[in-house]
Amino acid sequence: MGAGHSHAPSRALPGQRHRKGRAFAIGIGLNTAFVLVEAGFGLWSGSMALVADAGHNLSDVASLAIAWGASIAARRPANARVTYGYKAGSILAALANAGLLLVALGAILFETVRRLFDPVQPEGWTMIVIAGIGIVINAATALLFAGGRKHDINIRAAFLHMAADALVSIGVVVAGGLILVTGALWIDPVTSLVIVAVIGWGTWGLLKDSVRMGLLAVPEGIDAGEVRGFLADLPGVAAVHHLHIWPMSTTETALTTHLEMPAGHPGDAFLHDVAHDLEHRFGIGHATMQVETGREPDCSPQTTAIPPLSPPQR
Repeated sequence: MGAGHSHAPSRALPGQRHRKGRAFAIGIGLNTAFVLVEAGFGLWSGSMALVADAGHNLSDVASLAIAWGASIAARRPANARVTYGYKAGSILAALANAGLLLVALGAILFETVRRLFDPVQPEGWTMIVIAGIGIVINAATALLFAGGRKHDINIRAAFLHMAADALVSIGVVVAGGLILVTGALWIDPVTSLVIVAVIGWGTWGLLKDSVRMGLLAVPEGIDAGEVRGFLADLPGVAAVHHLHIWPMSTTETALTTHLEMPAGHPGDAFLHDVAHDLEHRFGIGHATMQVETGREPDCSPQTTAIPPLSPPQR
């Protein structure tokens, strides 16, 4: 019986890590400044839509900061206690971001409902100008994360949040124009409710994906049945069992399995080639395979029925 283990090199090169860190820094700086401006003008003008959008942007700033911190921690080396390193911190960051968005969602919804029953006349032009600035800032920030959104759930979350913020800002501009034309007070809180719905939709997707990763489920995009079939079709493999596939982080996937090979261990070159194929076909970069020559004999205790003792003869 033998085992083989492979660690594929990380896909994130130093230049890519630098660009990702710069994207986080620029995104956090731009959005922090905009949150202060938007919240201030929202309170001054009485626009709940602006305040709601500022609250959403503030949660996004916190999300970016958490994701950035997780990406830095993930580069710390493993040690005797944390043998996988700190890569799983990115999964915790995704869960924290989802929770943070839910808190922001509740606070905005509470204030919006209050404004429906106690409306305030907002400044239409203020809404249009401030939200217009938001469109530019959010769209520019989204573009910073567009390139890496397919490979990292935290990067995807940042991209989707910023893109949604840009769309929400467009809605605030439209609401400001309608208020100028009609003077209707209900437009502002109703716009805020639409913003809450957009936040809720995006938060549900992020929460679902992050909880799935936290439960160590097979990552989305990997078909466990296809992986099993690939391993079962390898030369000399009679059976595949104890197959486990789970996310080590938001970007890395691990696999362990037992390969039953009656002819014996095929050698390290075989295991290296299988690990290479798992990386390039399925994106599984950490593969551990144990080779077995046959199933262990059944060692379960055997029982034999003992007839009852006959009564002694007199």
